[in-house]
Amino acid sequence: MVLIQKTWALARSLRQLPGSLASRLDLIQEALGRIEARQTGSVEPGDLAGAEFKVSSQWGEDGIIEHLVRHVPIERRIFVEFGVQDYREANTRFLLAHRNWSGLVMDGSTDNVAAIRRDDLYWRSNLKAESLFITAENINEAIASHGVRGDIGLLSIDIDGNDYWVWRAIDCISPRIVVAEYNALFGSNLAVSVPYDPAFQRHRAHPSNLYWGCSLAAWYHLAAEKGYALVGCNTAGNNAFFVRRDVLGALPEKGAGEAFRPAKFRESRNPDGSLSFLGPADAAEVIRDLPLVRVTDGAVTSLAQLRSRSSQNGRLPD
Repeated sequence: MVLIQKTWALARSLRQLPGSLASRLDLIQEALGRIEARQTGSVEPGDLAGAEFKVSSQWGEDGIIEHLVRHVPIERRIFVEFGVQDYREANTRFLLAHRNWSGLVMDGSTDNVAAIRRDDLYWRSNLKAESLFITAENINEAIASHGVRGDIGLLSIDIDGNDYWVWRAIDCISPRIVVAEYNALFGSNLAVSVPYDPAFQRHRAHPSNLYWGCSLAAWYHLAAEKGYALVGCNTAGNNAFFVRRDVLGALPEKGAGEAFRPAKFRESRNPDGSLSFLGPADAAEVIRDLPLVRVTDGAVTSLAQLRSRSSQNGRLPD
């Protein structure tokens, strides 16, 4: 185990090297991921934390996705992921390399998409990459234009902004597994999202970099409408995992409060762009007065208003 950990560290430190050496290090990293996948093969269906491991994902999503794919029957091994940057760190890269799925990835940066197309993985796999600033209005056409329609294996959503509104709009595909990033600062029981703005950009919305996306409870509400069950979150506290009910099988369903994990990372920013390392309570205070939409009824509110109402009712939001 110590040897594996040291090899992981070496591979990660060198994977940015150019050319064939970086490609070979990717292969080493993928091989180590396969070892970890075998080691987590006996994890109980509901134990997402026990399944976590990182190959190309930001946190432990690679292991959780591998775990879910074992338990969810997948007839069409196709994924869609957007908000991938240059695809060096993504939720579906290991799925593509390890299980030879096909996929469509999208990012708003033309430079990022150019980098993806230069990656050896691009010619070695059935991968399509498109540069697109995603909105609720263009997402269905963007997906369907690449021939991706109907029942597919997985959808991963991470655009740090209109995430809720984009999934709500998607009707051209019916993924069996959905990975959706949530903003833990909104708490575990408030079903809220930032208001829809087709031009929304996180770094411009607020200098703190904390005002984006939606809560886990908002995802839970939307998923239920679309026929999905929440099966858990990663321990880092930023990604939720949903499975379509008709293929849920032995995977136990969880409520939003039960599945919620607070964010362990500290990504708040000072006005000059430097990290300020605020804890969850202080970070939530920074964005307390910014507008939020309560997705259950469309009312515009804020964390401050919701806290005030909950306090008057004798219950504080998480």
